[in-house]
Amino acid sequence: MPNRIWYPHQEGICSKQAHADFPEQTFEREAGRDGFYGPATHFHHRHAPTGWSEWQGELRPRAFDLAKLSHSEHRSPWHAPLLLHNAQCKIRFWHLNQSMNALVRNADGDELLFIHAGSGALFCDYGHLVFSAGDYVLIPRGTIWRIEVEQPLAILMIENSGGRFGLPEKGLVGSHAIFDPAILRVPAIDEAFRHQYSEHTTLVYVKRGDTISTITYPFNPLDAVGWHGDLSVVSLNWRDIRPLMSHRYHLPPSAHTTFVAEGFVVCTFVPRPVESDAGALKVPFYHSNDDYDEVLFYHHGQFFSRDNIHPGMVTFHPAGFTHGPHPKAYHKAQTEPATFIDEVAVMIDTRNALSFTPQARKVELEDYVYSWQVR
Repeated sequence: MPNRIWYPHQEGICSKQAHADFPEQTFEREAGRDGFYGPATHFHHRHAPTGWSEWQGELRPRAFDLAKLSHSEHRSPWHAPLLLHNAQCKIRFWHLNQSMNALVRNADGDELLFIHAGSGALFCDYGHLVFSAGDYVLIPRGTIWRIEVEQPLAILMIENSGGRFGLPEKGLVGSHAIFDPAILRVPAIDEAFRHQYSEHTTLVYVKRGDTISTITYPFNPLDAVGWHGDLSVVSLNWRDIRPLMSHRYHLPPSAHTTFVAEGFVVCTFVPRPVESDAGALKVPFYHSNDDYDEVLFYHHGQFFSRDNIHPGMVTFHPAGFTHGPHPKAYHKAQTEPATFIDEVAVMIDTRNALSFTPQARKVELEDYVYSWQVR
């Protein structure tokens, strides 16, 4: 990353503080670099930056309703529909109604599962882990694993191809902010794990690139009796996240970073009080995050910056244009601001451009690009 160059200049009518105390009848737009970590300028416009009347071309905001995806049974994660992808990141959505009948291993990179619905148990090299809706389950590259279903599962899968997931640097707020790493859960070599030891023939499906190889064992290779080290499957529930907040300043999405990966970050937006200062912005700001594509998966609650969005939907805002709150949400925040935000969403910001697949196109809301129009 190049050395930062500062342009500490003010021009015309502007506020003294980003995201607060706007000049009357103006709309703020942030043009920023490096995913909210880099230099930025805040413009004040006479019209909403999303007030377009027509749009042609493939570069546009998109929304996908994953509830409309085919629920055909995929007992292997490698057959779940691939929706968005680039060289570093692959995003799938997996419906699993029955327990897996074989083991799997990802030889391409770490796998992050977000459990949107259902419950079950993971059996892996490290032991046995129970999970339910709202859990992240981070599976290191090369781990052998399978899932037993308790209640039918809907899982957002995020692969870090060629890389690994880690925790963000927390800087001034200290290592225990947002969540204490001590709250992370790891699998246990418990009675449930020991019970599945067997001498039966077991298949392991290994994904490497676009191919699947099958390894056959005359026993169950999940037969560890113990382990030690600092590499493991870990799990975190969104309810254990304690978001950073300011009553006077609307914090950028980077303040909600949960995991960092090679080429992208994963953030979690969880319920929190709304900024209470009279001059503070109370919805996400209009922004041109020109170095990153933005994907938002909506998990739970009322999504305060969007109209007609329900759990199980995904929005995709590629770099290259300004986006932000819908007009109704923005107006309501100015005239009847809420005091509490009840929403849970997973955001994936990628440094390199994402492509979307034909499977995603089948469940796209074609008129989403015009949802910012005042009606």
